[in-house]
Amino acid sequence: MAEKIAVLTGASRGLGRSMALHLAAQGVTVVGTYHSNKDAADSVVAEIEAAGGQARMLPLDAGRTDSFGTFASALAAALQDGFGRPDFDFLINSAGIGINAPFVDTTEEQFDELVQIQLKAPFFLTQALLPMIVDGGRILNVSSGLARFTLPGFSAYASTKGAIEVLTRYLAKELGQRQIRVNVVAPGAIETDFAGGAVRDNAGVNDAIASSIPLGRVGLPDDIGSAVAALLSDAFSWVNGTRIEVSGGQNI
Repeated sequence: MAEKIAVLTGASRGLGRSMALHLAAQGVTVVGTYHSNKDAADSVVAEIEAAGGQARMLPLDAGRTDSFGTFASALAAALQDGFGRPDFDFLINSAGIGINAPFVDTTEEQFDELVQIQLKAPFFLTQALLPMIVDGGRILNVSSGLARFTLPGFSAYASTKGAIEVLTRYLAKELGQRQIRVNVVAPGAIETDFAGGAVRDNAGVNDAIASSIPLGRVGLPDDIGSAVAALLSDAFSWVNGTRIEVSGGQNI
């Protein structure tokens, strides 16, 4: 029987992949989700298993809330068949997209897609999976440094992340009777494929953002993965309803 199990959405790439690897390194069994790239998801499982950990990946379309009941049933079967448990300990709502568009050019379609994936999906997926989260478990939502500081082109994206921070506080309040702690992590600029990989691939963008960070560099996926693993550890058991920014002090 697995000691601790984390359900992690968007685990096949980027920050979610790093979170999965760091959690597994701490002995946490990872049940991750992926949207369409099964090969990338399988690669994460293989890497975790090669290091002696346990992992499984399930498909999930965060754009379809009507599929969440089916996903919950598939997750329940995977937990029971794979790990001999009907429940799990940690839920990390990491799946997301990034749309970069000036406010005046943002379309209603782009806005609706962001709201669906960044806000509606975590809201209703958490609702669907809540009966399987153990009393005393933990939920970690993912926001962005852009909910505090501003960069042109991210008004819609950052607005949904601000909403996630509000939701986090409400969940912490309402789930306290079950001793479920709910927090939100807010990454700063990280070298991933977010926004077309600009921070990672464009040296000018990378240097410009690094100049706004006291530590002199932009973040790496492992900076977030290791922070998430720490936040879900017992060392943070008295942290609840809190926003933790992991940005190196960007734009302070």
